[in-house]
Amino acid sequence: MIGLLTGRVRDAGLRRPCDVAGTDSIVSVCAAMAQHGLTHALVHDTPPGGGPERLGIFTTTDLRDALLHPVPPSQLAVREVARFELVSIDAEADLFEALWLMVRHRVHRLVVRDGAQPQAPVLGVLAQLDVVSQMARHSHTVALQIDDATSVAALQAAAQRIDETVRHLLAGGIRVERVARLVGELHARLFARLWALLAPPSLATRACLLVMGSEGRAEQLLKTDQDNALLLPDVLPEGVTPEAVSRLTQDFSAALAQLGYPPCPGGVMLSRAPWCQPISAFKATLQHWTHGAAPEGPLNLAVFFDARCVAGDAGLLQAAREHLGRLLTGRDTWLARFAEPADRFHEPSAWLAQLAHLAHLAPDPAAHPIDLKKLGLFPLVHGVRALSLQHGLQEPGTAARLQALAGAGVLDAAFARDLTEALHLLMALRTAHQLRQLDAGHAVGALPDNAVHPAELSTLERQALQDALALVRRWRDWLRSHFHLDRL
Repeated sequence: MIGLLTGRVRDAGLRRPCDVAGTDSIVSVCAAMAQHGLTHALVHDTPPGGGPERLGIFTTTDLRDALLHPVPPSQLAVREVARFELVSIDAEADLFEALWLMVRHRVHRLVVRDGAQPQAPVLGVLAQLDVVSQMARHSHTVALQIDDATSVAALQAAAQRIDETVRHLLAGGIRVERVARLVGELHARLFARLWALLAPPSLATRACLLVMGSEGRAEQLLKTDQDNALLLPDVLPEGVTPEAVSRLTQDFSAALAQLGYPPCPGGVMLSRAPWCQPISAFKATLQHWTHGAAPEGPLNLAVFFDARCVAGDAGLLQAAREHLGRLLTGRDTWLARFAEPADRFHEPSAWLAQLAHLAHLAPDPAAHPIDLKKLGLFPLVHGVRALSLQHGLQEPGTAARLQALAGAGVLDAAFARDLTEALHLLMALRTAHQLRQLDAGHAVGALPDNAVHPAELSTLERQALQDALALVRRWRDWLRSHFHLDRL
């Protein structure tokens, strides 16, 4: 299966599409599909009002809508029921990318082109069944299971399979950043489906459900504690009361715990204040966090900055972000205080000696474990977060932020690239460690930790970890100089 995932789309046994004109009747199109032995046809059409030719698709699913149309199928032009918003993929892309696009865009077919350009020649259509028929455990089947869920219990079964998917893909050599991106979409899809099951439709579409922290950055592979929020419209929909919203948020948090996402120890959940507010009130809260003396202000802003909308009105999140950008204009001293925690976790006195011996073939079994989050991931992620806030960047994840900072000339491109590699290495080592804990039953009833013992790692992993942690130390030195942290 892994060979299939890492193979090219071009080699997936593509069949030539059945090409029809937009003016062809439904009956003639169905006859052409039957002749080719296909369940879809590509529709080449020039809009009735003129304009460039467009490409669409007609499938047996669209036939249902055609049969319900008042015009008889023998007279109905296929352009009337075809879909023209297609998702394309380069034939040189690998099948993992194809699967991610299917999950991301919720489609069952991709148009395969001979190149990455939008107008590159079409080679064929890659269907979901072409890829997933042999993958009962694959992520796309998990996504379908999420979409089909009609109860929390049904979602619970899907949530369990997400962790299985992580284990399966990592064991097959898929890069951790690609697994994280795919799993981030699955988690977001699960949260959105739970919200749709619990929330009244009038509120579900007008409020904005957020995931934050590592979930918001799509850097969390296994389940972690809840970091979420709910932005409400200033005027609640008719029939929705503040009391009903309070009950809904409590039910949502309880359901997430049932799905394996325990409550956040710090209370960063939509069932707690201030993480469920009308947008105007939340903007006032942002001002309090940036201009007030509340000690939790910077931490709460750090969590919010990583927010991602998974359901509802994303415009509310954008409005909050724009307001935050205005609040932070010219606030260099505040930003320095915000960045300071990235340099807060100092290594114990024996840590440097331990680091120097990480690559030895026989690490000391009595050596202290290394907290990959405190000494590696947090300084890297939070420092990039602070720098992104300073420069008004809104990229959602650490790797994308590093790329944007390099593109803006804030960071040297090679340094940003090295930091990105260190991030992915630390993510991979932490996930492997946590999977080992789950296998051993050490984390039963609790989340696995971040403390990796050098003896757990192979020689190559210890060498890579040594290099990554040394790079993080260099990054902390850079932050200390850039934000003048010694003056605080």
